[in-house]
Amino acid sequence: MLLSAEHLSINFGSRQLLEDVNFYLNDGDKVGIIGINGTGKSTFLRVLAQFIEPDGGTVRRDPNVQVSFLSQNPDMDDDATVLEQVFLSFPKEFRALNEYEAKSMLNRLGIPDTDRKIETLSGGQRKRVALAAALIHPADVLILDEPTNHLDTEMVAWLEERLRRWTGGLIMVTHDRYFLERVANHITELDRAKLYHYEANYSKYLELKEQRAEYALAGERKRQSILRVEREWIMRGCRARTTKSKDRIERYEAMKNQAAPETDDAVQLAAASSRLGKKIIEIDDLSKAFDGKTVLSHFSYGVLRDDHIGIVGHNGVGKSTLLNLIAGLLTPDGGSVDVGATVKIGYFSQEGRELDLDQRVFDFIRGISDEVKTEEGTLSAKDMMERFLFPADLQSVPIGRLSGGERRRLYLLSILMSAPNVLLLDEPTNDLDVTTLSVLEDYLETFPGPILAVSHDRFFLDKLAEQIFAVEDGGRVERYTGNWSDYAKKRKAAEQPAAAEKSQREDTRKPREKKLKFTFKEQHEFETIDDDIAALEAELETVGAEMSACGSDYVKLQELTEKQESLQAALDEKTERWVYLNELKEQIDAQE
Repeated sequence: MLLSAEHLSINFGSRQLLEDVNFYLNDGDKVGIIGINGTGKSTFLRVLAQFIEPDGGTVRRDPNVQVSFLSQNPDMDDDATVLEQVFLSFPKEFRALNEYEAKSMLNRLGIPDTDRKIETLSGGQRKRVALAAALIHPADVLILDEPTNHLDTEMVAWLEERLRRWTGGLIMVTHDRYFLERVANHITELDRAKLYHYEANYSKYLELKEQRAEYALAGERKRQSILRVEREWIMRGCRARTTKSKDRIERYEAMKNQAAPETDDAVQLAAASSRLGKKIIEIDDLSKAFDGKTVLSHFSYGVLRDDHIGIVGHNGVGKSTLLNLIAGLLTPDGGSVDVGATVKIGYFSQEGRELDLDQRVFDFIRGISDEVKTEEGTLSAKDMMERFLFPADLQSVPIGRLSGGERRRLYLLSILMSAPNVLLLDEPTNDLDVTTLSVLEDYLETFPGPILAVSHDRFFLDKLAEQIFAVEDGGRVERYTGNWSDYAKKRKAAEQPAAAEKSQREDTRKPREKKLKFTFKEQHEFETIDDDIAALEAELETVGAEMSACGSDYVKLQELTEKQESLQAALDEKTERWVYLNELKEQIDAQE
């Protein structure tokens, strides 16, 4: 066992995040922690990493077990360079041995300039530097909080493969469902201050969770049936004259006081949008460059009413720039964006709007709208907040008291409260829990206007997108019909002929005549093999003499016989190598 937590309790103000729970991590366990935003997943990780103390219970690990921790919002030294930050907590000797691997890792993560100052990096780049620092750590246990946030699909695939090969213990909070499916072999769900453990990947967890809910409901139905029968017996006026009657009444009271199984809270989204006219958004010959680098080149497209478009590409290639140009937050260098008169854009940006941390949750939403019209009728701001899992007690707290995921959910609610008829979504899945994501996807499928979404979440794009816009280096935008999986197949098919053509060109070249020579190992073996053979022959003679002298000691004779057979096999193998090496030597001498 690498790590254990027993009778753990964690309080956060008036909120009980964990209550008397146990958690164990063995070598090879890869645990995905899931739960609705605000349940305390990040706090739980910090307790396991022993960065903060629990209010009750103990966390234990062997002193020799090394833990590497990636925080959701890592602290950094703004004056340090990227490479200095990666090795900040390590001695110089460790940096000297691992600098090449760190640079290679940072290059994979889209940060090739390792001499850049931390203060010049974006939030996403900082998270990737922190990820590199966590992975370079020679640890037995990795604890990672949202490791896939701010990674493009190629980076996620690289990290996925690395963690699949990881042989130590892994604990991670992530809302990337394909990532959970392919990496995790355990799922731990945090729900109402309790932990529920499933020895499964994500899809199997969904099956087991549904079974658990069905068993709980079946048990509740049985309890209610028994209570009804027992209530009727008591109502008939049976008196507790006998011990049996007393026991039966006590059992009834105990069963009546049992709590019914709680059903999961779930975000409920009601479609709310304004009327949309015929003209939506016309993008004509759009171009944009920053510091001489072109991020968008001569892009044109007419947005249609039922468009569900996923926008993909490497980090920094220009995806967010495209959305900012459409939203009118950036001025293009060339071309135009013509927005229809009835268009009301809801822009869910990657950074989110600046929230006043002292403002109450209710006041923030009420400041956008008192009510919103949906297909179900008019809903008040209070109703919408409750649907978004902000009950009355949470509506009155300052925004600063919310978790990162809860603030993200609040920001999403603020967008939808404005009743947009066109949605621009920039990384909408970051920091949202899997339950909220599932309901958000269902909502977006029925949204009555166009959606353009930048995302690296493959599951999200598979469910939402009907077209993929791939932003390439140099500002080119390639369009593909279908979802992310369709796009990935088409890209792979397009790359295969190119690879085959390259291979064919190489095959048609006149092959160079390869010059024979010894490898370094073969050269050393050739120089020492005569001595090795002589040593084996001498040892065989010694064993033969010992066998002759051991007389009737059959145990000793058996040992010597086995040793003789082993030495003879080694001599035969060496003799074969001697023949091969001498023939090779003759060919080398002949070509010279």
